[in-house]
This record gives sequence, C-alpha cells and structure tokens, in this order.
Amino acid sequence: MITAFVLVDVEVDAVPEVATAIAELDGVTEVWSVTGRYDLIVKVKVIRNEDLADVVTAGIDKVPGIRDSETIIAFRAYSEKVLDAGFALGLED
Repeated sequence: MITAFVLVDVEVDAVPEVATAIAELDGVTEVWSVTGRYDLIVKVKVIRNEDLADVVTAGIDKVPGIRDSETIIAFRAYSEKVLDAGFALGLED
C-alpha cells in the first residue's frame, strides 16, 4: 500500500468546499485543514503509483479553488494509531 500526503494551497474562503470535494475522491482517507503555508493536508492510500498519479492529477488538482499542491510519498510509518475506535465508544467531547 502506498501512502502519500498532499499539501494543498486553496483560494481564500474556499477551504470547506474544496476539502469536502477532495474527501469524496477514491483513495483519499483523510482531509485536514491546517495552519501554515498550505491550507489542507490530504492523506491518500492506494495500491500502485499509477493510482496515486490519478488521484492527484485527475482528482485533487482538478477541484475548483485549488491554487497549488505538493505531494509527499511516505516511506515508512513509525506510528499509526487508530483513534476512530474512541469515537465509536461514545467518547465525544
């Protein structure tokens, strides 16, 4: 499995719409709004490099409101904890 993080620069005031559109794309597992140079960080998990190319170039980069993106491919995960289980147990804020 290939994991990549796509850093996305979005037009002002378009973050919610862009994030929602990206979240619906196949291969996208998480979308986070963040501070700093980029507005969104997108986690992508796919089987092949060709699939990653499709998600980024034919999917993410085609969403209206995106100004720029940078893709970072992960080599190795040193820690990947599943936090969703806590939400299923009723541990909401």
